[in-house]
Amino acid sequence: MAAVTIDSLLQNPTLVFRPKAKVLLKPPRSLDCSRNRKLPLSRGSCLCSFNPRRTIHVVRASSSETALIGNFDISSSDDILYKDIFPVKRIEKVEGKFFIRLDRSKDQHDWQLTVGCSLPGKWILHWGVSYLGDSGSEWDQPPKGMRPPGSIPIKDYAIETPLKKLSEGDIFHEVKIDFNPISEIAAIHFVLKDEETGAWYQHRGMDFKVPLVDYLEDDGNIVGAKRGFGVWSGALQQFSNVLLKSEASHADSQNNSIESKDSKNKNRCLEGFYEEQSIVKEVSVGNLVSVAVRKSPETGKVIVCLETDIPGDVVVHWGVCRDDAKIWEIPAAPYPPETTVFKNKALRTLLQPKATGNRSGALFTLDEEHFGFLFVLKLDENTWLKFKENDFYVPLLGTSSVPGQYGQSDSTSEEISSKSYTDGIINEIRNLVSGLSSEKSQKTKKKEVQESILQEIEQLAAEAYSIFRSSITTVPDEVVSETETTKPAVKISSGTGTGFEILCQGFNWESHKSGRWYMELKEKASEISSLGFTVIWLPPPTESVSPEGYMPKDLYNLNSRYGTIDELKELVKSLHEVGMKVLGDVVLNHRCAHFKNQNGVWNIFGGRLNWDDRAVVADDPHFQGRGNKSSGDNFHAAPNIDHSQEFVRKDLKEWLGWLREEIGYDGWRLDFVRGFWGGYVKDYFEASGPYFAVGEYWDSLSYTYGEMDHNQDSHRQRIVDWINATNGTAGAFDVTTKGILHSALERCEYWRLSDQKGKPPGVVGWWPSRAVTFIENHDTGSTQGHWRFPGGKEMQGYAYILTHPGTPAVFYDHIFSHHRSEIASLISVRNRNGIHCRSLVKIVKAERDVYAAIIDEKVAMKIGPGYYEPPSGSQRWSLALEGRDYKVWETS
Repeated sequence: MAAVTIDSLLQNPTLVFRPKAKVLLKPPRSLDCSRNRKLPLSRGSCLCSFNPRRTIHVVRASSSETALIGNFDISSSDDILYKDIFPVKRIEKVEGKFFIRLDRSKDQHDWQLTVGCSLPGKWILHWGVSYLGDSGSEWDQPPKGMRPPGSIPIKDYAIETPLKKLSEGDIFHEVKIDFNPISEIAAIHFVLKDEETGAWYQHRGMDFKVPLVDYLEDDGNIVGAKRGFGVWSGALQQFSNVLLKSEASHADSQNNSIESKDSKNKNRCLEGFYEEQSIVKEVSVGNLVSVAVRKSPETGKVIVCLETDIPGDVVVHWGVCRDDAKIWEIPAAPYPPETTVFKNKALRTLLQPKATGNRSGALFTLDEEHFGFLFVLKLDENTWLKFKENDFYVPLLGTSSVPGQYGQSDSTSEEISSKSYTDGIINEIRNLVSGLSSEKSQKTKKKEVQESILQEIEQLAAEAYSIFRSSITTVPDEVVSETETTKPAVKISSGTGTGFEILCQGFNWESHKSGRWYMELKEKASEISSLGFTVIWLPPPTESVSPEGYMPKDLYNLNSRYGTIDELKELVKSLHEVGMKVLGDVVLNHRCAHFKNQNGVWNIFGGRLNWDDRAVVADDPHFQGRGNKSSGDNFHAAPNIDHSQEFVRKDLKEWLGWLREEIGYDGWRLDFVRGFWGGYVKDYFEASGPYFAVGEYWDSLSYTYGEMDHNQDSHRQRIVDWINATNGTAGAFDVTTKGILHSALERCEYWRLSDQKGKPPGVVGWWPSRAVTFIENHDTGSTQGHWRFPGGKEMQGYAYILTHPGTPAVFYDHIFSHHRSEIASLISVRNRNGIHCRSLVKIVKAERDVYAAIIDEKVAMKIGPGYYEPPSGSQRWSLALEGRDYKVWETS
């Protein structure tokens, strides 16, 4: 039974409903729903009528009460004792078209693949290529010249390209990929993604494959005109196929046939095609449920009127209660028309259409003795509408006033709104801050007590945030407060450490090549610690298919390309001796298999954790998992692990505990956390008790016509949502801030570093204590260079993150380079002035050529070629550090 949450809109009138959406193939024919319980058809398209499984007792309605329906006007009756209007959200399905077209480009020399979708949404083509001679199902990134404008690389295996309308009048969002047929590319692979909802559109759980040669093996996911295949086995049944014939067969053979070293590819003959299919997307639709109570002057009975604008058949599952316990009972007759008894515990009434308007409703006549009216709405066998996860409750006794609309009734303790609850929390925070400020002015409060108050404030803010996020799509600013100059004793939190951490990434993309990285890093332990770093992040320790460690295989085998398990223990011990905490890089999203299943797919695992294909998610586009659907985005290069399986979680918690005990890790850096729900992370952290932890939630920023948008709230919202799902037990890399720094420094657009509210525009502006800021890592920089920070401007980036709140992370390559002394000086300024993850930022300038800010009234900084000097006044500023286009001051 699916429950749909209903929340009041009065406190949040601009609330936008954004549930997770599904995109699915439209059913090709009439379906027997009794045999297809899991197929989410729209109520209008389901051909099955509601047939109860048990004997239903039909109860006749009173004719006198039936006549009242037309006389009871819920909006204007003067004798109404109680009235409420509840907004409800439900899911409807919108139909559209999806097409794939392959034809010649305009110059008639190259070819062009076009993918389009007519449905609204932020559509992204997630795609890659395979080359001649490749085996398996892995993708590669296409050549740079083949990538359309606005494309973003994803790891090292795929590209994401937004679909756009070419003009305002266009129906379809499209993307066009041009390629030269005389190349080594054998096929183009893709899946379609609606980035707004997270919905994926795939072909039978696999990627779409467009072959560019005529001898590829058909794995059931090939689309297009297939030469050399014979019968179209595995073709999409719902596609309509239209071959785009060439102007002349002679010209076609000349332009599309190439000579290849491979004898199988002597004649590569491309044929144009166009394939189109209906698809359905689930979207959220808002409706209203109106309830009013009056007392009949003729009979003395209580009459409840219920109306809704929800279309179709709506059944009210209802009863009454006698006290606050709200135990359901069946009241005495009379009942409305179309009422049946359900299990002798409740009644079910089919709402009747109103004579005017697209509404339906019913009148319920009840004795005065009843305390309350209880109900839920049933739309079909799997969809029920409830109120804040509970039954709707309408008070009957003592109802003497008409509260406002939109679910404001405060007649019972269970109907206290989230707004009043969060208001209480906010008042409590204000009292704490006021107490802290007054004591601070008296300079009598001890530092330990101040820190205790700050921690209590943060806990209350997190609680309010959790409630707030359940009904709105943006986050409140984190409550921050000033602390004393010296570092107070604090309680450790895995999301923040002490709050004064400075993270060093202790490797790059090439570190595995020496085969003795652990020993090389051990020799530098004292040097790294002396620079002011408190935490170091080590590379993935497990046996891995890829030498860098991000394709783990046997999790308990810690002999890797970086060194042996004994060398790893020595390194961790040395780092502890110089006062540093150590993070292990753990890959929980995916795992490489040891064996193939009966279909030749790699999804059977060996080693100590010898899982079978139940540990693999069912909707992985490349692997035949028998687990549940993924709780996040799929990583296409290896089987995605199903964390909903209890045996998987148990094994991973034991493994993390073993790493802590056996190796001595203090915390974790989590790879590709987009792939699974943050709630599982909370479970793992409660079991392993990390000192500090950070997740890599890597996501594309928002661009318009290839230019980065100023407003990146939707991007940082997704990161904040993941942090919140972990219950704040982990921080996250502030990818938003890195991306904005790129544009600001590359284009001399420093105004980008202030959001619409005058705060930092990244995660650090919304939840600074959980933001791990950085400018480069092993993926973006090093020899990979997927998203390299603007050259020559690295120190401006470090001047920003090392003076601002959040937990700054510094890349290994920058530490051991000509930047070293400047980075060390910035760390010294940060530590000397007690800048921490919750420090207060006041942006004083964000213009075209300069950004300037004052942090905790102790440190002032500016980046950019423009002019800024801190104001002279009661504070005396002295220049602490100066470099190319940046300056840092501190109070004397």
